Amino acid sequence: MGTNYSITEQFGANLAELLAEKICKVYHEFDTVHFIQDTANKTIGQSYTQRVATLAELLKIYLPADYKKALPILMAILGEENPNETGMFTHYYWILPIGKFVQEYGIEHFDRSMKAIEEITKRNTGEYAVRPYIRKYPETSLKIIEQWAKSPNFHLRRLASEGLRPKLPWASKLETFIENPAPVFKILEFLKEDEILFVKRSVANHLTDWLKVNREGVLPLIERWKTSDNPHTQWIIKRATRKIQ
Repeated sequence: MGTNYSITEQFGANLAELLAEKICKVYHEFDTVHFIQDTANKTIGQSYTQRVATLAELLKIYLPADYKKALPILMAILGEENPNETGMFTHYYWILPIGKFVQEYGIEHFDRSMKAIEEITKRNTGEYAVRPYIRKYPETSLKIIEQWAKSPNFHLRRLASEGLRPKLPWASKLETFIENPAPVFKILEFLKEDEILFVKRSVANHLTDWLKVNREGVLPLIERWKTSDNPHTQWIIKRATRKIQ
């Protein structure tokens, strides 16, 4: 992202121009002029999160009405996978409205949307987009998330943790597993010795969330992990519990 704009300002007409340029290459009927104008008008005075939602809404309006036709257009513009451990506001920040589009409009198309979330997170993040799917399809989602946790792709491994966090910043609380966190803890077991800092930080933050929402539920896991000789597990535990030691 350029340094001349705040994060909020990046998600306005300039981002609409960037998206339109990419979309037009694969969907020639895209109404670039009105898409950009509408974005400029509707994002005035909006916060960052509101602007991302507005851009997703406008993509819904200007792309084919059929989600099964609109989604492939957006997937076609994603470009190369991100090889770096970078966050959602860096090089691929422009993908955030695409994640929001999947989050808001794809819930009746589970398989397509979960595949899209995989591709999105390899470049930006699917941690917000996946949460409605976890709520509506918890068991089926967990099967896929377990595969993400075992993936050689560290972005997917991170998503396996980040998407299930009960108190993810800028997201509503994920209540689904708070009373019975065992299915989530099973996922985290696959990640407790991960060597990638991007993943380890997510797992640590995830455990910190559980200390806030179900302390008694997570303490046995933490105590068990403390006995591990693995340095990555020890790093996770130290970070997760740093505010309570």
